[in-house]
Amino acid sequence: MEKVLYTDFVSVDSIISSMMDNPQLKKAVAKTNLMSVWDKILPQKFKSRSVPYGMLPGGVMIVACENPVVAQELSLYKVLLMQKFAPYLKSLNLRVTDLKFDPKKWQV
Repeated sequence: MEKVLYTDFVSVDSIISSMMDNPQLKKAVAKTNLMSVWDKILPQKFKSRSVPYGMLPGGVMIVACENPVVAQELSLYKVLLMQKFAPYLKSLNLRVTDLKFDPKKWQV
């Protein structure tokens, strides 16, 4: 019986690197990261009433809100949220310049 030599393996790093070249995958990973960070910086009463929805050009993050009252209250917290957001964004190498709270984007 002849020995089979497996010498042409592809490293996991190169596979992940090539996968991360896919723009759709990059977008999905960024959105997942934003959602996990969002839960960390948000006051408890808003955690079930808002969720990151998407990004606009220029680094504006759209946040879907349960209703206009939640959107208004969160807009009052905007400066504080941006301050809490900054270290997480820096570590994830993401850029968010503003938050836009939109109750029309809410999906049950």
